[in-house]
Amino acid sequence: MGLHGINRGRKVLVEVTVLVQYVMVRFGSRMAVDGGHRDGGCDWDGRWNHVTKFLERPGPFTHPDFEPSTESLQFLLETCTVLVIGAGGLGCELLKDLALSGFRLIHVVDMDTIDLSNLNRQFLFRPKDVGRPKAEVAADFINSRIPGCKVVPYPLQQQFLQLKKKNPYFHIIVCGLDSIIARRWMNGMLISLLSYEDGVLDPSSIIPLIDGGTEGFKGNARVVLPGMTACIDCTLELYPPQINFPMCTIASMPRLPEHCIEYARILQWPKDKPFGGNLDGDNPEHIQWVFERAQERAAQFNITGVTYRLTQGVVKRIIPAVASTNAVIAAACATEVFKIATSAYIPLNNYLVFNDVDGLYTYTFEAERKENCSACSQVPQDLQFPSSAKLQDVLEYLTENASLQMKSPAITTTLEGKNKTLYLQSVKSIEERTRPNLCKTLKELGLSDGQELAVADVTTPQTVLFKLNFTT
Repeated sequence: MGLHGINRGRKVLVEVTVLVQYVMVRFGSRMAVDGGHRDGGCDWDGRWNHVTKFLERPGPFTHPDFEPSTESLQFLLETCTVLVIGAGGLGCELLKDLALSGFRLIHVVDMDTIDLSNLNRQFLFRPKDVGRPKAEVAADFINSRIPGCKVVPYPLQQQFLQLKKKNPYFHIIVCGLDSIIARRWMNGMLISLLSYEDGVLDPSSIIPLIDGGTEGFKGNARVVLPGMTACIDCTLELYPPQINFPMCTIASMPRLPEHCIEYARILQWPKDKPFGGNLDGDNPEHIQWVFERAQERAAQFNITGVTYRLTQGVVKRIIPAVASTNAVIAAACATEVFKIATSAYIPLNNYLVFNDVDGLYTYTFEAERKENCSACSQVPQDLQFPSSAKLQDVLEYLTENASLQMKSPAITTTLEGKNKTLYLQSVKSIEERTRPNLCKTLKELGLSDGQELAVADVTTPQTVLFKLNFTT
């Protein structure tokens, strides 16, 4: 993989560690974080003492095959390239931890801009930065405060697409995302980069993925070795489904302030079109309009609790964030990056759960690969339906099944040697033309037992193959 000793033997080690935070507190007194370069260049004597203690001597927790040397530190400082996806609550912590641990070649991707509400936990940003791209500001902050660090930002989608065209090699990818769709897409991309020779996985094609997630006082960190360990889609059932309120409740019998906000968002906005376009959750005028309409709706049904902050949270699907949880999970993720990059310690195998809602609780376990995983199994998925089932039933299965959770699947197949689109939602003209197919049975569509269906979705860069099995 290009990593120092990455192909050495991997064994199970159940452990909870916050190595990065520990070294920062215990040995970090001489680290430069004040924005100034010291005399003698950016690497003064003793700057990396806190790191060399782990790389240049053995210890009770080091990898059995680890050989202490000075080469590991040089690999971190001069060669190892890390891609950080997300520069929000987790991303800010990750950038800080990685940079202070010796990683200098860092790329960061985030398409979002800084909002005032971000400042309570995304500590790389200041009030003057509100409205600027997160990736750009985070990179500037780290580069100016940590001598020798070179963080390259990609704040726009076009820039990231240009990056992919250049085909750079990243040794490790770290995700600090709040989107399951984005996680699954990156997971699928890394799987698509794997190469096989006579059915045997080529280890050099594996790019490790470290994924962290937080929700309030809960969090998780995991290590994914694509093609070897459980991928994101293998454990999709672990992610809670997004809360959606029944339309009949929103329209006729609201009981909660959230029902009133959803009424204004889903029903009133498309009808009134107050600003002539789509609702923008980052536009204060749009949020204010929804807030006022929701208050009017709430007054009609004697419902209290509609606030501007709640309105913004419902519209943007904001999950409460706690800075200390972000710090712990980011430290765990940065620790895994350090362990994989240096092979000094056995990496997490492969899922860590953190919970400090009531006391402090951590637990690690090995998530196993699914033999029929839609992302990494490389075998067509089975679809069990009677021939009398309608295409609408298949569409609902693809979106509602806990193991698939697709968002807007496009279904195609091959009939009489020609490719045929059965349904495609993302293009309006094609959606209108294929919409009648939803009411047709599979038999009426000309599909047969054993037919292969190709499904494309925003959750994956790859087309997922399904094999249709008719039931009686």
